[in-house]
Amino acid sequence: MIHVRGMTFEDVTLGLRLKQQAGWNQTPADWARFLSLEPDGCFVAELGGGPAGTVTTCVFGTVGWVGMMLVDPGQRGRGIGRALLTRALEFLEARGVRAVRLDATPMGEPLYRSLGFVPQYPLSRLEGVLEGGEEVPGVEAGLPEHWDAVARLDRAVTNTDRKKLLVALFRECPGGLRVVRRGGAVVGYLAARRGARALCLGPCVATAEAGPLLFADAWRRHAGRFAFLDAPEGHPAAAWAKGRGLRQQRQLLRMCRGERVEECVPQLWASSGPEKG
Repeated sequence: MIHVRGMTFEDVTLGLRLKQQAGWNQTPADWARFLSLEPDGCFVAELGGGPAGTVTTCVFGTVGWVGMMLVDPGQRGRGIGRALLTRALEFLEARGVRAVRLDATPMGEPLYRSLGFVPQYPLSRLEGVLEGGEEVPGVEAGLPEHWDAVARLDRAVTNTDRKKLLVALFRECPGGLRVVRRGGAVVGYLAARRGARALCLGPCVATAEAGPLLFADAWRRHAGRFAFLDAPEGHPAAAWAKGRGLRQQRQLLRMCRGERVEECVPQLWASSGPEKG
């Protein structure tokens, strides 16, 4: 019988083992962030008395996000993923969430469709070594006094109040935030953080002018590093990155259940990753 319980910090070792088996990029800091942002919304499935899977959630007002859906390869096909997702949805609905979103892998997509998720748009996971380049005028360090303006821009573009996630990322990674301002207003930002396998570039929200500047600045600042970037398929961001050495690793599908949330996709240059969109 499958038993789903709350995740604790003692389960981080389990999460790291499962993500390693899946070849994912999360670090202990990522798992700690999931638990800190939503301590009652992260779950572990047990089968036969042993842990067999995980799922995390995050509540952004009336929008919820599901991530880290991982099942031990030796336990797949036994209903563990469905039990975890059902518990996650129950938690989010009890918190008043009206729209639940996630980025699906091809393996997980059939399960999500069966529980009412519908496709919105595909994203490309791009990877490669950043080639470097010249210094980019107009891109500056994102300081704490910019955080509120960054959060307002992010909310306007994503239609989701992700401020608690963004502030957590900025605090964890001093120096990882870069911004472009015009007339004193933030018109673009890009955050970067360390991953287990690669540098994570994103989230990046920007105008058509600011996006390429932030990308060029990231290529320069992190030259020589292996990086991951998730961009909407067909977006200028994907074309820009591919033109400078990144290649497509896989495709993800952004999906939604309940009220539909629409981003301003042209200004979404990179997601924060499948865990939080």
